Amino acid sequence: MTERKYSVASIGDRIDGFLQPTLHNGGFNVKYEMQDSQASDQDFETPDVMVKFSGADVDLLLSNRAELLLALEHVTMEMLRMPSEDHSRISFDANDYRLLRIEELRLSAVTAAEKVKRTGMLFRFNPMNSRERRVIHLALRGEPAVRSESIGSGPARQVVVYPAGMASLPEPPRDAAPPHHSGPPHDRGSRPPRDRGSRPARRF
Repeated sequence: MTERKYSVASIGDRIDGFLQPTLHNGGFNVKYEMQDSQASDQDFETPDVMVKFSGADVDLLLSNRAELLLALEHVTMEMLRMPSEDHSRISFDANDYRLLRIEELRLSAVTAAEKVKRTGMLFRFNPMNSRERRVIHLALRGEPAVRSESIGSGPARQVVVYPAGMASLPEPPRDAAPPHHSGPPHDRGSRPPRDRGSRPARRF
């Protein structure tokens, strides 16, 4: 089992103190519920704390591939001063967007692996955040004929899937744009695990 580092009890008040005025000042008619999640090594993602949104304006959070939802998640983690290696420990979700995204990433990883095995050529995913790259790596861990690595830095960092015996690409210069590929699109997401506790919902 993965050790819990954060909980609603330890960071819930700080999240409230940030989200309440942010949502109110933005005029969003949404509510959210914070929940401690059950840690497990079996899932693609096992956040310590889930923040689940609902309400009349939840579609605004999910528009443009959940751009606003993920932006709220990111700035909340910045407010908490969480190190990058802890970013998977808090997850914002609405209408099971994360669950659907995890499945999309998993299927894309399987498709990429089949293409690499069929053609003998490497496959590049579009740049994605560390949480999504982790999903791709985990989805391919049972594929002995291929291997996956992350390459690049910052927002340009991407997953490359190689035939098992192929040498790794050299790291690109830090200011180089990532090569484009014709594979399936990829956006952010995570899977909501089971809940252990909850805090009453708030509406703004």
